[in-house]
Amino acid sequence: DEKIVFDKRGEAIFLFCDTILGIPFEGYRALHDYATNLYPRNLFVKMLVRPLLLTLNACTKFTTDENQVQHFEPSRQAVPVIVAVLSWLHAMAEEANLADPSDFYSDGVSEIDVESLFEDLYRMKKASSHEKSKHFFLTAHPFLLSPGCKRNLLQMESQVEMFKTMMRDADFSASTNELKVQPFYHLEIEREHLVEQTLENIRKADPKELRKRLRVSFKGEEGLDAGGVTKEFFQLLCEELFDVHSGLWSSKYGDDLNWFNSENTWDDKGYELIGVLFGLALYNSVLLDVRFPLAVYRKILGLPLGLEDIIDDELRKGLKQLLDYPGDDVEDIFCLTFELTWMELGEERRLELKPDGANIPVTNENREEYVLRYVSWVLVDSINPQWDSFQTGLMRVMEDSSLDLFRPEELELLVVGTPELDFAALEANTKYEGGYDRDSEVVKNFWKFVKDAPHDTQIKLLKFAAATTKAPIGGLGKMDFIIQRAGPDSSNLPTSHTCFNTLLLPDYGPDLEKLESLLGRAILECEGFGLE
Repeated sequence: DEKIVFDKRGEAIFLFCDTILGIPFEGYRALHDYATNLYPRNLFVKMLVRPLLLTLNACTKFTTDENQVQHFEPSRQAVPVIVAVLSWLHAMAEEANLADPSDFYSDGVSEIDVESLFEDLYRMKKASSHEKSKHFFLTAHPFLLSPGCKRNLLQMESQVEMFKTMMRDADFSASTNELKVQPFYHLEIEREHLVEQTLENIRKADPKELRKRLRVSFKGEEGLDAGGVTKEFFQLLCEELFDVHSGLWSSKYGDDLNWFNSENTWDDKGYELIGVLFGLALYNSVLLDVRFPLAVYRKILGLPLGLEDIIDDELRKGLKQLLDYPGDDVEDIFCLTFELTWMELGEERRLELKPDGANIPVTNENREEYVLRYVSWVLVDSINPQWDSFQTGLMRVMEDSSLDLFRPEELELLVVGTPELDFAALEANTKYEGGYDRDSEVVKNFWKFVKDAPHDTQIKLLKFAAATTKAPIGGLGKMDFIIQRAGPDSSNLPTSHTCFNTLLLPDYGPDLEKLESLLGRAILECEGFGLE
């Protein structure tokens, strides 16, 4: 790949892509059918996508001079047509499952500085339909952006909105000639009444206050919230609000899944406030310990739902079996009508999927309609009041945000992180302060402790040092982590500044047993924050 030489002005690239884009409709259909049905699938990415991505990466290269001005290659003029062809290939790949989403991520585009990409995104969102048709916007093609790049864009968008909200609320004092600003939405909560007081404060909050940066404090506890207290706050809230025994979530799917409880018709405000908290976590870049199925993220993004989104395995398999049944006697074999029956609170409930559904049998001819209506009822209609309340709360914080940059799988990663914890990647990315380096005896013992520890202990250690149990988008290797010397050898326990992902580790020297004992005690007693 490195030996390929591109023409500096991009003329050959432009000619190739322009030819593809200039194919008449009949030729386009023929090429589409050939690529999706006859072209070898193993060559689609290798021979079609990757060469264009390599070219795109070369075209987006830039240098920065001493005045911090970026200078792009002359071939950058070819970017719009290359992206247009990649968009066409991406649509084919989506339709026929020819490639993974990651096969279209462009390193060159994702490495453009976030300020430039945000400016492109901002201009695109402000543009009229006519302006969008005349101008090229790179962020109009989010399939090229890596999840980490999208996360950075969303964070910058939130930071800009926080600043604008703060300035709109600023007060100029003529007597002191000072501009007074309040940059934070401050929640002061008692641990013993965490849920009640949080929900009450949010219920009373002016909507514009929610768009400021969140700062949390627990009454009676010293500590400046630079992020760590907020992370613990959301962890504790998740343990209570997303507990399936709270009545808000269906108990059909066990403790490992949160799905809206269609029988809960008494707590619309509860769902709305949970939506606000979900939005606040997204807005403030805090990971949540929530177990939503992918269907929830599809609904947030306004994407259509299908049979594959049904959570109940038996129901999904049964409906698929109905669709795949090869015989012409569906009515006799399955004995179904367009009426559903189920038990709720000890009583039999009935619902017609269409008018007079109880008297309409499911046949070979209408079984697809039956499945579509059934899926729509399960995923949309049956939980409509609960979902509407949740979405209302979410949009109180995230309205006009650029969540549509994300695929559902990427949005899930943004919200909950990844449970895959690669501590070798974290070690490679760790910085050392206070006199430590990677060769310090206590540092080597620390990493030996981490690698030998059971998974549960590793999770507790991560919670102790960084107030999270998951890795962010990109894994632990993308998380800033610092090990700082906390004085000479002593019997003191290690502490942490979770706001800054910093572990404060006394210099226990080569004594591995002492480190294991004191660090083990520390991570078991990590709830609650002292002075940070």
